Amino acid sequence: MSNSPLVIENLSIEYSGKNVIKDVNLEVKSGEIFGLMGLNGAGKTTIIKTILGLREQDSGSISIFGRDKASKASKAKLSYLPEKFEPPWFLSGMEFLRFSLQLYGRKFDENEMIKTARSLALDSDVLYHRMNTYSKGMRQKLGLMSTMLTGCSLFILDEPMSGLDPFARSMVKKMINDMKHEDRTIFLSSHILADMDEICDRVAVLHNARIMYVGSPQDLKNKVNVDNLEQAFLDFIE
Repeated sequence: MSNSPLVIENLSIEYSGKNVIKDVNLEVKSGEIFGLMGLNGAGKTTIIKTILGLREQDSGSISIFGRDKASKASKAKLSYLPEKFEPPWFLSGMEFLRFSLQLYGRKFDENEMIKTARSLALDSDVLYHRMNTYSKGMRQKLGLMSTMLTGCSLFILDEPMSGLDPFARSMVKKMINDMKHEDRTIFLSSHILADMDEICDRVAVLHNARIMYVGSPQDLKNKVNVDNLEQAFLDFIE
């Protein structure tokens, strides 16, 4: 069995007797940013939920650093940001960050939280406010902080740029790239293909329940002779 951060082998998933994922094989390498692309309803979130153990596959296997995805050792190395991040409204941002880090046995440093918030263009003062006062973008930044500061080796990010303005997106992309440089691995899904083109080492195209392409964004653009990843994706699946 491979010790790669994430290995998916012959994965198939059915809903109501219909294959929504069929014979998917992926290997995410250590230290890379890997992007999963697909239309709405293609099955990207289904794959992510299966990696996390929130649902079971009908066949195939998923391993994290050489161990079954269900093992405690695997879960301890994985941190996840859902597409719709909704933290408990009654906690302050700082209280939520403290709670998140405690789950992973990480030391809580208030100054580090303030520094990270500022690096994401999040006013550090709001960390002391309850989260029912947060905008969508503020909640998203807090979710990224609580995910990326856990010290995990594998990060699963579902639409991490959702609700962010262009400046905040640029800060998030820098944060993701900085994490990769620390030999951590990021597996992400996003509809903002320009961002994926900019930060992903490799991407996979999920279409009609199968993986149709795995490789660099540039190679995908070369295949259909365009210089825009979004157009390359659309041309490729047609």
